[in-house]
Amino acid sequence: MSTDVDEWFDEYEHPLKDAMLLVRDIIMSDLRMSETIKWKSPTFTYEGNLASFNPRTKAHVSLMFHTGASIPGAHSILEGGGDTARYARFESLEDVESKRTVLLDVVDSWCRSR
Repeated sequence: MSTDVDEWFDEYEHPLKDAMLLVRDIIMSDLRMSETIKWKSPTFTYEGNLASFNPRTKAHVSLMFHTGASIPGAHSILEGGGDTARYARFESLEDVESKRTVLLDVVDSWCRSR
């Protein structure tokens, strides 16, 4: 885990910060993943940018998968249309936990496709 991301979270205020931290822990449990701060937000990478939090969204946790349309497989947490980005929305800590397996599958599919 990145100390830059640790510091970002230390300073960041969000009503669902615990849920964001759990999303981070789940993604980073895949040892192929790295994290950094890009676009003023934690960004998860493996041979390219996988996803970034949208820090302005406060009603839920919003995770943007930069090229989510290209991630192989059907992943129920990925929302959106178009040719490029997809989004995952998490409403609570319990919601993140309930989507853990699918989130891990998205990360694995991304890494295997690289």
